[in-house]
Amino acid sequence: MWQYLAVAIAMVLIIEGMIPFISPGAWRRMVQSVASLDNRSMRIIGLSSMLLGVALLYLVN
Repeated sequence: MWQYLAVAIAMVLIIEGMIPFISPGAWRRMVQSVASLDNRSMRIIGLSSMLLGVALLYLVN
């Protein structure tokens, strides 16, 4: 169980690190636009992301 969690976290870090490595200018603009969002929008985006992750886990398993 712990090994799978460590692998999952490592994969997230790798994928998240690819975006600023490949295109730092676009990443900076994206971060600035996300920083300007209100709390409600951020929560909706977070919830959508979590639900998409749960759906993907369900499909894979």
